[in-house]
Amino acid sequence: MGPKAIDAGRHPNIELLTYSEVEEVSGYVGNFVATIRKKARYVDHTLCNACEECVKVCPVSKPDEYQMGLSSRRAIYIPFPQAVPCSYILNMDDCLGNNPIACGKCADVCEKKAINYDDEDELVVREVGAVIVAIGLDVYDPTEMDEYGYTRHANVITSMEFERLICAGGPTAGHFVRPSDHERPKRIGFIQCVGSRNPKIGRPYCSNICCMNTIKDTLLLADHYPDTENFVFYQDIRAFGKSFEDMFQRSKETGTRYIRGLPGDVEEDPETGNLVVTVENTTQRGGNGRSGLERYELDMLVLSVGVIPPKDLAKISGMLTLSKTSDGFFMESHPKLKPVDAPTRGVFFAGFCESPKDIKDSVCQAGAASSRAGALLNAGQIQIEAITSRIDEIECKKCGLCAKICPYGAITWQKGEVATVIEAACAGCGSCGATCQFGAITMRHFTDDQLLAQVRAILARKPEDKVFVFACNWCSYAGGDMAGISRIKYSASNRVVRTMCSARVSEDMVLEAFRCGAPVVLVSGCHYADCHYINANRQTVVRVQRLWDKLEKAGVRPERLQLEWISAAEGQKFAKVMNQMEELRKTVTIKEIEHGREALKPKPKKAAKKKEAAATAG
Repeated sequence: MGPKAIDAGRHPNIELLTYSEVEEVSGYVGNFVATIRKKARYVDHTLCNACEECVKVCPVSKPDEYQMGLSSRRAIYIPFPQAVPCSYILNMDDCLGNNPIACGKCADVCEKKAINYDDEDELVVREVGAVIVAIGLDVYDPTEMDEYGYTRHANVITSMEFERLICAGGPTAGHFVRPSDHERPKRIGFIQCVGSRNPKIGRPYCSNICCMNTIKDTLLLADHYPDTENFVFYQDIRAFGKSFEDMFQRSKETGTRYIRGLPGDVEEDPETGNLVVTVENTTQRGGNGRSGLERYELDMLVLSVGVIPPKDLAKISGMLTLSKTSDGFFMESHPKLKPVDAPTRGVFFAGFCESPKDIKDSVCQAGAASSRAGALLNAGQIQIEAITSRIDEIECKKCGLCAKICPYGAITWQKGEVATVIEAACAGCGSCGATCQFGAITMRHFTDDQLLAQVRAILARKPEDKVFVFACNWCSYAGGDMAGISRIKYSASNRVVRTMCSARVSEDMVLEAFRCGAPVVLVSGCHYADCHYINANRQTVVRVQRLWDKLEKAGVRPERLQLEWISAAEGQKFAKVMNQMEELRKTVTIKEIEHGREALKPKPKKAAKKKEAAATAG
């Protein structure tokens, strides 16, 4: 937190809780309850005047995390320049003056008596109407990619360490030197995409900021040290922002050489500490038409490391019931229409936790998130779509299964009591309605009777000629729209029933389709890791697997029921799947269809049997 935090702290409606951590968030939109742990500072910031006398007498020396371990700090220290509040923190894990007191020198010299070894963490509870998640990012640790020698060669550093070395507030006061001998490097190489765009290590995405960060670094070096030779090894330069291409051209004009190709080998000269880099320059062609291998001797090598989701992301995800993309970042409600809204109502995203982005985009997203939260709070009440679930108190058997599978925690239940729905928190996925075996849950506008009526109407005539499809509203149904808009040809035999989520499709709906003569049935939805309703489609998988077992036991080919994940952008895949389903339909015989009708007929329940027997006896 810096100068902007000071301005925020002066606002009468803003409460700053520094050196604090959110431990738990409960409730729902407009009624969140946050439990916050204010960590013990062991220094009273209202008394401390940052005189530095305590630092002078502290005997403990530890690597400074802010300076990337390139310098040391004391056990009592200010975490970083311009910290708010501007007072010291005592790290009790490093301090010698605790249980029993073995040192106590800082307390002895403190004239303000600001140091309290008995300080304790404090839990505070705040009721809030909206939550903005802005937990930042973590930087990729290149130790696992040791082909660049980061753990073996002292003069191989990361871009974060470069920032500290060239900064006026860094460990060398802005005098740029290399770690091995503290001499100024004259030939510096930069390797791009370290930890990004690499599926082998599970980081296939572009980190967005690395290219422009390196370009900025080369301009800084050219400004401070004009005689420095800079070499940038890259796959391709992504300078898509405003004036970014101009910066790229300025960097080349200063003499920076850009070599398209990533080094495959880094060796160190043991006498000089210089690094020899071997790279295949794909822009230079030899006489045989192949790229040529080039060797560069460098004084220092900078690894332009990518960004990764913050380490607290999993904790926050569980706390606020948020979903993640396959890249590990939080998933927004809609990438175009609601780019800062979380699927959970009343929660908004800002910054890197949603996706890699630069400062400008982070500031824009923060403004959008605060505006969305402000609009929500100023409204006083919220409008919800009329697709929420309702529970019949008479039919409810108090089993609590619906509460367990609700991805939003919108159903509350206690043992022996009827479950209740918090409509403000319900998103209408329908997973609870498909799970309930007693017909106690009604999904408004997507009731069982409505969906079953569609199944029967579609298959009332010539069912053997049709491919029956259940499609989720947000992805697979939209994928069909995309196929149509793109004018992609595919089989016209499919008949689609739209549901809000694939998890709304109950076992009875699928079985009813087979009873009505459907040769094949397709259940389709969002990609497994990208469910619009957090993780509701996991219930789809469980349900379909159970159906495959039932079909097999009934003597029906399980492959007649298919499960596919199709996103809204995959019109081509939608068409491909429909053509595959049509080919599968052609293999199903009339005899198989009739067998399925008979084998899957619902068995009469015990109560119905007793009633029928009593009527017969009477």
